[in-house]
Amino acid sequence: MLMTTDAVGGVWTYALDLAAGLAEAGVRVSLAVLGPPPTADQIAEAAATPGLDLIDTGLPLDWTAEDARALDQAGRGVSDLAAELGVDLVHLNAPALAGAARFRQPVVSVAHSCLATWWRAVRGGPPPEDFRWRIEAHRRGLLASDAVIAPSGAFADDTMRAYDTVRPFVVPNGRRPDTAPARASRSGVVTTGRLWDDGKNIATLDRAAARLPFPLKAIGPLTGPHGERRRVDDAIAVGRLSAEAVRVELSAAAIFASASLYEPFGLGVLEAAQAGCALVLSDIPTFRELWNGAALFAPGRDDAAFASAIQALCDDDHRREALGLAARAQAARYGVEAMTAGVLDIYARLAPGLGPSVRREVAA
Repeated sequence: MLMTTDAVGGVWTYALDLAAGLAEAGVRVSLAVLGPPPTADQIAEAAATPGLDLIDTGLPLDWTAEDARALDQAGRGVSDLAAELGVDLVHLNAPALAGAARFRQPVVSVAHSCLATWWRAVRGGPPPEDFRWRIEAHRRGLLASDAVIAPSGAFADDTMRAYDTVRPFVVPNGRRPDTAPARASRSGVVTTGRLWDDGKNIATLDRAAARLPFPLKAIGPLTGPHGERRRVDDAIAVGRLSAEAVRVELSAAAIFASASLYEPFGLGVLEAAQAGCALVLSDIPTFRELWNGAALFAPGRDDAAFASAIQALCDDDHRREALGLAARAQAARYGVEAMTAGVLDIYARLAPGLGPSVRREVAA
């Protein structure tokens, strides 16, 4: 099969984890990268995935394409690549590509995020002109796909409402947890993500950091692919780290905080929960769905509430440790095996060669 990805954010992590799960089930994956090329450590990650063929296409992403013509070119490029490889199924991690070209194979699209729902959550009001054609392209892609997947029920509902489409299938994202023993001594607060994205709302955590008597580390890029720039004044900007370096930071941290205003799933939260961090999260529907009972919640734009929740956990060792254990237990629901089985179940509806026998292998 052919799967598309980008090397900018969580879609890369999702694609590699799913490709590894599919390889264990006997499905060979060609992974086509659109947008900025992967970094050296990302290429090394891909090389460590059994049976994965990595292809850097040089084609634009749907949200970095300059205009509809460039997006159409990207869609045709992916369609031509699928035909050249002779794959049985195409898995698009950018649904707009499905509406930009005609594919000979069944197409499964995953709605990881979109501009319409992002704008509604982060800005509000009518989106700008540059967003409108991209939103329409996303709508066409959803309608052209043979099946659409969303990573959470909350985002499936948002997608259905925003585009007036059939509700996507829900298959939560999954990660393989670090098997290293938990550290006996942990301290500090950390956040991770594409910090340049206003949806991640680093501004609230930066203001919260000014209220805390200890440091809050912010791991992730502050500059985006379109030249977006954010700054932090009171949090400690660590910058982008490799996946392994992020694991090390999370294993040492006592608390993970996310003030995201928009999060269709939140792989960073899952990684922190798998590492046993106590979670302090923005009170948005996705986080409530996935982490209710295993996290503290605060209004996304309220830095005082975030600082208060973080300080309370720092002052109460028993509660902090209990929340860390609860987060780790809840994270067990979101493994690569469960994600792979859910995706294969949808593949089986469209491509018999990726059907029941493969699903039994995953279950075994």
